[in-house]
Amino acid sequence: MAKGAGSICKNAHMTQPSARRRPSADDLLVLLAVGRSGRYNAAAEELGLNHTTISRRIAALEESVGGRVLVRGAGGWELTELGRDALAAAEAIESAVRSLALDPAGERALEGVVRISATDGFSAYIAAPAAARVQRQHPNVAVEIVAATRRATQQRSGLDVEVVVGEPRVHRARAIRLGDYCLGLYGSRDYLGEHGTPRTVADLNRYPLVYFIDSMLQVDDLDAATSFAPAMRESVTSTNVFVHVEATRAAAGLGLLPCFMADRHADLVRVLHTEVSVRLTYWLVTRGETLRRPEVAAVVDAIRDRMSDQHDVLLGTG
Repeated sequence: MAKGAGSICKNAHMTQPSARRRPSADDLLVLLAVGRSGRYNAAAEELGLNHTTISRRIAALEESVGGRVLVRGAGGWELTELGRDALAAAEAIESAVRSLALDPAGERALEGVVRISATDGFSAYIAAPAAARVQRQHPNVAVEIVAATRRATQQRSGLDVEVVVGEPRVHRARAIRLGDYCLGLYGSRDYLGEHGTPRTVADLNRYPLVYFIDSMLQVDDLDAATSFAPAMRESVTSTNVFVHVEATRAAAGLGLLPCFMADRHADLVRVLHTEVSVRLTYWLVTRGETLRRPEVAAVVDAIRDRMSDQHDVLLGTG
């Protein structure tokens, strides 16, 4: 008997299922912010709380549901199976609250901040017009665009959407194929007038190339793009594609440029149109739970619509 009583006393500090308090809606909304960003700091910034409060709220939620809702992974905090169930409840709360806010037309108003990372050219000519369209329709949605040319990150801290070149290898995220674009070889009219126009790929050996800095290029598909003429020497190189365009216009050499950027300039002439046409693909990466946010879904839809509208321009045929 005494032994049994001792066993009961030993476990008396553990909260029994019947004694657990009901999960707090506020705690669930904290989980929603952490689950979407993968970071306590990002969630704290979004909610206007401090890191300690976020940690305390998650601990309280775990106590109320009787298990872990988050585990630390290589890319930040990841949801457990129990956490995904709790996240679904949090999304229902968020949706219910948002349904109370209607715009002047009587439709559900969207609000929040959506942060996108994308390459320079995509940011300017695809993401920016798409974001502007969303903002016109939903004035309380702010879109932040971070221009970067890199692989998809495994740590999407503070980012809702990434757009990268080439099919990404990601875990616990969705990769959505947006569409193709082409790189072509261009020279300024003045440069070609002085140095002549190449007639064959073999002729390219005597021309300098304007492109990315080889040692700093992180994207495999972009790195392989110059394989058509490996003997071309480097001219002006940069991590920014707008520099490539302007250096080519300034007669620094032949530029391997996105057609949708180069074709906007009447002083640039495409050479070896058939022989040098590098087709690459844009991919969008986001967490599944992030994509369920209405404001993020609206931005992604606008980006996909913009890609469709610009299909021919992106391929250099428009």
